[in-house]
Amino acid sequence: MSETAADPHPSMDARHPADRHDLIRVVGARENNLREVSVDIPKRRLTVFTGVSGSGKSSLVFDTIAAESQRMINETYSAFVQGFMPSRARPDVDLLEGVTTAIIVDQERMGANARSTVGTATDANAMLRILFSKLGEPFIGAPNAFSFNIPTSRTSGVRTTATGERIVVDDEIYLGGMCPRCEGMGSVSDIDLAQLYDDSLSLAEGALTIPGYTVDGWMVRIFTESGFLDASKPIRDYTETERNDFLYREPTKVKLQSMNMTYEGLVPKIQKSFLSKDRESMQPHVRAFVDRAVTFTTCPECEGTRLTAAARSSRIHEVSIADACAMQISDLADWVRGLDDEGVAPLLTVMQQTLDSFVEIGLGYLSLDRPSGTLSGGESQRTKMIRHLGSSLTDVTYVFDEPTIGLHPHDIQRMNELLLRLRDKGNTVLVVEHKPETIQVADHVVDLGPGAGTAGGTICFEGTVAELTASGTLTGRHLHDRVAVKDAPRTPRGVMEVRGATSHNLHGVDVDIPLGVLVAVTGVAGSGKSSLIHGSVAPRDGVVAIDQGAIRGSRRSSPATYTGMLDPIRTAFAKANGVKPALFSANSEGACPACKGAGVIEIDLGMMAGIATPCEACEGRRFQASVLEHRFGGRTSARCSRCPPPRPRPSSPRAPGASPPPTRSRGGSSRSGSATSVSANRSRPSRAASGSA
Repeated sequence: MSETAADPHPSMDARHPADRHDLIRVVGARENNLREVSVDIPKRRLTVFTGVSGSGKSSLVFDTIAAESQRMINETYSAFVQGFMPSRARPDVDLLEGVTTAIIVDQERMGANARSTVGTATDANAMLRILFSKLGEPFIGAPNAFSFNIPTSRTSGVRTTATGERIVVDDEIYLGGMCPRCEGMGSVSDIDLAQLYDDSLSLAEGALTIPGYTVDGWMVRIFTESGFLDASKPIRDYTETERNDFLYREPTKVKLQSMNMTYEGLVPKIQKSFLSKDRESMQPHVRAFVDRAVTFTTCPECEGTRLTAAARSSRIHEVSIADACAMQISDLADWVRGLDDEGVAPLLTVMQQTLDSFVEIGLGYLSLDRPSGTLSGGESQRTKMIRHLGSSLTDVTYVFDEPTIGLHPHDIQRMNELLLRLRDKGNTVLVVEHKPETIQVADHVVDLGPGAGTAGGTICFEGTVAELTASGTLTGRHLHDRVAVKDAPRTPRGVMEVRGATSHNLHGVDVDIPLGVLVAVTGVAGSGKSSLIHGSVAPRDGVVAIDQGAIRGSRRSSPATYTGMLDPIRTAFAKANGVKPALFSANSEGACPACKGAGVIEIDLGMMAGIATPCEACEGRRFQASVLEHRFGGRTSARCSRCPPPRPRPSSPRAPGASPPPTRSRGGSSRSGSATSVSANRSRPSRAASGSA
């Protein structure tokens, strides 16, 4: 009986083929400032991407990996559905393998809709409404009866069911929870008419003083050409009928230059266009107008709860749904934990998990009725995490953008634990981060740099945290740095007095803020720092607030146009060449006629992602050929637009004879090169600008 000899060359990998896809492989990434970046990222691990601001971290993580994942997911939908979705172009990369479904949790502030609250954004309100419809006494109706976004309505007529059955309805009532006085907003507004117009002028003379209401614009022309008003008559001379038509007329169809349009009184138009938005999301000049023209007071009928009296009358253990939403979430979690009813046991379990997640993530100080537009960027990011912490999804790629920004060291440990929990459920967690506390819990670190912008875009290191510390890269050398406290601070030149501050959770705070010095406002997350600064300091004259709000602009907007740097450049070119400054603007007379100054020609492919190709006429330089003949300092205007700003000098020179910093290190080993480390702190132009109090 013979025996089969053992295979002298066993397989190098005996795993099942499905288990071998354990890497996200990126080859030749060139998005933004990335320079042919190739990297292997382990799946089901916590990988932290480090490097100075502008080194290419977000270009690799968000604009390459996450963008391609979302693009491929969108392509799985039908062509009809894709027509309603944003089209995404394929990232500039040679190869992407092993990509899984990506869920992006970024720092974008939550929706600016004034009806959005912490509770509605996390579905906690939806669960509370079901709970009160089941257990509330007295019983008033279905969950809709507790929603401040659904009004009570009456219906009469014929209703047709899905089966074709026709039912005659006579004055049928659909119960909602919206307060009829404030329409579910919680506050009522009183408009100062004197701030809307100058009644000594006519509409044709520019009587309206509202942002965006120019004499030759459509917002004013619909008044002057409607036929209801005399455009040349001063407003103070209007008859009672004209005044009512001007201020309060109900929506009416009118024809302007053969176009059908809707005429509406000025007051309801202002209420819909300005007051339906969250104040914090408005542009500064619009916010200043609203603050000047509108007085907001708590709705006297619902007392700011947004709900009808019927919705507030139903209680569970003497607590109404309005009381529950106003509780601090940590207290609400304890209240829910004390409820015991077999009929809603599964609902109570899910609610407890959701509310406990708020506490674990460091947001237990919020209340469910807090408007979502008032949350900071960091609070918004953590609020978005609530949905994912209880999710049963696995093998998902979670992408985080500096999740610890704005967190007190006490809260960073909690955030780290949450990131590790997501990883331990079998997910891939990618984090762009600067904080050493989070870098140190990573399974894998990818360091980009060595500098920012054109000085970055390469992989300097891949490996473990211990190997990063020994690598000699800029991040590795500064990983354990701690800033020393200043021995001799400056002498203030005065104080800014704050008395009785009560915004959000502040309890009559009195403080004197010294002037002429750098002042740090500290405290754990939710202690009231932002409430103090934004509520009592930022609104004052002479105070410039720099927050985390996204920079708003068109696709033609750039750092140069936003900061006003292009104006003196255009003037210098014009003066040196004896021509008009407008010639040196790609948005004006100097624009390439083929691409209209965009530099690219876009081809709309309907439901598929559009294609943008460099303009052949200007070769992507955006200007007419005749404009590029003019030079200043030996350069064209197009060349000046592409010049990077001068690099800052290193804070301390390298010692004579010292070797240059390594340009690439993998697993502790490094290769020396001629690249110079650059300390920079420039923000990514495509993401929100950062700021701190």
